[in-house]
Amino acid sequence: MLTKDLISLIAEAAGLSKKDAEQLLSTTNAIIREKLMAGNAIQLQGLGALEIKERQARVIVHPKTGERTAIPSKNQLVFRPVANIKDELKKV
Repeated sequence: MLTKDLISLIAEAAGLSKKDAEQLLSTTNAIIREKLMAGNAIQLQGLGALEIKERQARVIVHPKTGERTAIPSKNQLVFRPVANIKDELKKV
């Protein structure tokens, strides 16, 4: 689904103009991004949780050459869906 499709669905469901729905989505995205960058987890009720976790540094080995390469640690965006969505996905 494209952003413009999502904006249309929000506008229709909330009874807003597309311009207002676009502003609402843009503002929501900006707030979520700001809070994630500040280290806060975001709980989206009925959907799941977004948070930034540090992925630990590790060493990988090339299977053909046996060459070892160090991969530095990095931050990664993680989404954890709520249990009922996990159950629904198993049925799809």
